[in-house]
Amino acid sequence: MVSQISTAQLAERIDSGESFALIDTRLEDSYDGWHINGSANVPFHPDDGLSEDDLDRVEAAADGQPVVAICGKGLTSAPFAFALEDHGYDVTVVKGGMEDWSTVYEVVPVETATDDLVVVQLQRRAKGCLGYVIGSKRAGEAVVVDPTRQTDRFKVVAQEAGLTIDRVLDTHVHADHISGGATLAGELEVPYHLGEHATDRAVEYDYEPLADGETISVGDVEIEVTTLHTPGHTTEMVNYLVDGEILLTGDTLFVESVGRTELQFGDEDASEGAALLYESLHETILELPDDTLALPGHVSVAADGTYAVGSPGETIGAHLGTLREELELLGLSEDEFVERLTENAPEKPANYEQIIAINTGSEAPDDENEATELETGPNNCAA
Repeated sequence: MVSQISTAQLAERIDSGESFALIDTRLEDSYDGWHINGSANVPFHPDDGLSEDDLDRVEAAADGQPVVAICGKGLTSAPFAFALEDHGYDVTVVKGGMEDWSTVYEVVPVETATDDLVVVQLQRRAKGCLGYVIGSKRAGEAVVVDPTRQTDRFKVVAQEAGLTIDRVLDTHVHADHISGGATLAGELEVPYHLGEHATDRAVEYDYEPLADGETISVGDVEIEVTTLHTPGHTTEMVNYLVDGEILLTGDTLFVESVGRTELQFGDEDASEGAALLYESLHETILELPDDTLALPGHVSVAADGTYAVGSPGETIGAHLGTLREELELLGLSEDEFVERLTENAPEKPANYEQIIAINTGSEAPDDENEATELETGPNNCAA
């Protein structure tokens, strides 16, 4: 009998090391562009049925194990599963397919130096987007930084920690995913913040600008805008220094790389952005103490779903002293840095121009389905 599981249950099975064969029934191009690590590709269309070659490929992938079938939206994997069942296979179908897989989250508490400070990293597993709930236990207050479109995930994390969200902050106008910042703030009727240079991006959402050095308090915890201008990835990028020990770096500095510069600046002016980013890194971020923990806005995710550093469920972050020693890009001269960032740039995020337009408020997706399709696939924000 064919059964169903959710994408969250699939993640649990993968992480627990359960033995099964995951078979992706999408077309080869879609599979090659983005898939789950360890899955096998057997393209299937219900009108065509299963060929002998298909059955051979399934047999090789399954090797006697149960089969779990996944497709784009959960539409073709079901008939594929029934066809396999007729051939004696034990098959489970993943509801919602890869679209739902893109909304699986890991909730990772981050160790802090004080009992009062709560920091939780929310990892959007398939895309590598990282958002944060920052709060004070004693005050029962929190802010959310860089929330994604699935705003309920952030509400639940705050609620389970006994915290009330009273502000929402974005580090910048995102290009790889639709921000949930303005939406979450509107749902909760709390202030939404960007750096004051967001006016340069023609942001149409209502927001309260934060100036360089401005401090907002969450109970006894101070969240400080370390600098208004950490430009490079974008012109309005800001980083947030939390209680003097944690730096939320957005897309300025990742554990494995730095932010790319041509998504806003364009290919012709990417070198200008790279020079600005070099200055932001060396004259602002790396001036902070080495034991400052940098928590980025993304982790790079390969086409097969693997993280460039760490694993889902582990804290993605590193101390600045470690990054200074181990991240090659930070040891380059300015000329070398600019050249490295502007030559052989990686493929741009899918639909990034439309996503930027949505995140500035000049456009809106037609419906939830379009929003989901615009975001499908991993982020490509690192240089």
